[in-house]
Amino acid sequence: MIECNNITKSYFNENEETQVLKKLNFSIRDGEFVAITGPSGSGKSTLMHILGALDTPTSGEYKLDGRNIADFTDDELADIRNKKIGFVFQSFNLLARTSVLKNVMLPLVYAEFPRSKREQIARDALARSGLSEEHYNKMSNQLSGGQMQRVAIARALVNNPSLILADEPTGNLDTKTGEIVLKTFEDLNRKHHHTIILITHEMDVAEHADRLILIRDGVIINDYKTKK
Repeated sequence: MIECNNITKSYFNENEETQVLKKLNFSIRDGEFVAITGPSGSGKSTLMHILGALDTPTSGEYKLDGRNIADFTDDELADIRNKKIGFVFQSFNLLARTSVLKNVMLPLVYAEFPRSKREQIARDALARSGLSEEHYNKMSNQLSGGQMQRVAIARALVNNPSLILADEPTGNLDTKTGEIVLKTFEDLNRKHHHTIILITHEMDVAEHADRLILIRDGVIINDYKTKK
C-alpha cells in the first residue's frame, strides 16, 4: 500500500536548511498495524502529514497503491484524503454543539453521499467504533474523552477508508480509557482489515501495534515486529 523511497523533508528559513526527515526508506503492506514512534521533534508528525497527503517531501518518492503521490492533482489528493484515508487526531476535532450522528455524517455530506443513506452508514461506523447507541443523539460536548475519541474514529470510518492515520489518539485520555481506544484500533485491524498507522511518542502505546518504526532526529533507527 505504502512505499517510501529516500523521503527527505526540509524547511528553509533565510537560506538556512533544516532537515526534519532524512532519506527514510520503508514500506507498509495492506492490512498492517504499524506504530511510528520517537521523542518529540523526531519528525513523526511531519511524516504523518506526508503519508496523509497533507504535505509533500522535499525529495524522494512516496507511492500510495503503486502511484507516486507527486503525480496526483490537487483535486485527486483531496479525493484521496476524503475517501481513502481516515484521520484520527489527539484533539478529536468534533463540532461541540452538534450531535454524534451529525458529526459522523459530515464527511458523507462532503463526499455527496445520498442523504437517505448517510444516517445508516454513520450508525454502522459508530457500531464498529464501539460507542453504544444511547449516545448517538447526544451533543459531542456531553461525552467523555474516550467517547469523543470513538466518535472521531467512527467519523474516520464512514467512507470505509483502506488506511487510518491516528496521530497521538490517546494523548488526551487517561490510561484506562486509552487502552479501550487502542483495543478499538486492534479490532478495526483484525476484524475489519483496515491498515492502521499509529503515531505516538509513548512506547507502551506503540506496542499495541504489530510493527514498530522508531524515528530519532529524522532517521529510522529501528523497524521491527512487536512481541504481541
